[in-house]
Amino acid sequence: MSQATPQVSGKLFGLFCLASYLLSLSYGSTFLLSLLISARGGNEHDAGSVISAAMLSTFVAVLLSGHLSDLLGAARSIALFGVLLVAASLGFAMTSGFGHLLLFFGLLLGLGWGVFYTLGPIIVASLVSPAQRAKYFALLSGSMMTGIGSGPLLGRAASAMGLPVTSAFYLAALASLTGVLLFWLLGSRLHSSQATSAAKITWRATTRVLGSRALFPIIMVGLGGCVFGGLSSFQTSYAAARSLDYSLFFLGFMSAAISSRMLIAGFVVKRDPLRASCLLSGLMLASIVLFAFGVHSAFLYLLAALMLGVGYGLTYSVINGLAANEAPTGTTSQALLLFSLSYFIGVFGFPLLAGKIIVEHGMAILLLTVLSVALANWLITVGRLFWRRVSVKTVAAS
Repeated sequence: MSQATPQVSGKLFGLFCLASYLLSLSYGSTFLLSLLISARGGNEHDAGSVISAAMLSTFVAVLLSGHLSDLLGAARSIALFGVLLVAASLGFAMTSGFGHLLLFFGLLLGLGWGVFYTLGPIIVASLVSPAQRAKYFALLSGSMMTGIGSGPLLGRAASAMGLPVTSAFYLAALASLTGVLLFWLLGSRLHSSQATSAAKITWRATTRVLGSRALFPIIMVGLGGCVFGGLSSFQTSYAAARSLDYSLFFLGFMSAAISSRMLIAGFVVKRDPLRASCLLSGLMLASIVLFAFGVHSAFLYLLAALMLGVGYGLTYSVINGLAANEAPTGTTSQALLLFSLSYFIGVFGFPLLAGKIIVEHGMAILLLTVLSVALANWLITVGRLFWRRVSVKTVAAS
């Protein structure tokens, strides 16, 4: 078989992406938690607490994922823990008021999403050649982003039809259940259990990965997760403060992230990854500047969301490939696990801080905080480019 030929058929991979989309709706619906909890007498800090509860359980999910894939196969492990995503969505909808029970469902969400998000890319890495990883990672992440973006849009559609916001959580639960069934069926056709048998974090593998250039994309995905989690989790509050429709953000972000990944990701991943990540993370930084200082109309709101979607969406694809390809030989799966873990710390951990900042200091301070994180993310890429140029000049002079 040619190295450039994927080991999975297009039809089978399409089914894999569909199942990924359906499961992702459950996580996307959590961006409505701020709206839901506010209606029950809570505030943004309460919503951030529920979302951040998932960070704790994702650690467990990452540590267990390799063992689960050994026992059941990666696809069926995702199916099994996908049931927890269904339970979490139902729990958010059915729990009255705000209390510890919502935190419990947040933990369930983290377990289900953690196993899925961790094993999904590892399945892809085992099915295609290294040269094709960035392209197929982009297809997978595009499918997941579609589901994530569709979750809040379900809430907006429900409101337009006079239905309670809990309707979105019920629909997300139904979609995720369908995704669970698809992954279970895919288990017998995606023969990736052997390829994922090494997907376990050990101290030796961790030190090897973190001592390599793969450390940089791992840090970047955590910072990017902070930006995405901080903005998306409280977008309903941001829009309400400016008399805007929050669905514009999710529609713009989702359409830009998906279209860019599907249409131009193949072109971008063939370019110099360091230059590409610098340009794209710079675009993400510019979008945060616009969110913080320039959004005064629906058009500018949509424009900022589109910029964020392109910048964040394509940066993620590029650095995902960098994490896999810059890892030391034999540690690709461990690098991807650490990549996922870093993302979870950002996307689930940061909303706790973000909610506290909103309640105690206001939305403007949160936006400045997010801007600082995005700036740090961009400066990493600038530093890598500068170091590479210096290294090349030093070698040429010697």
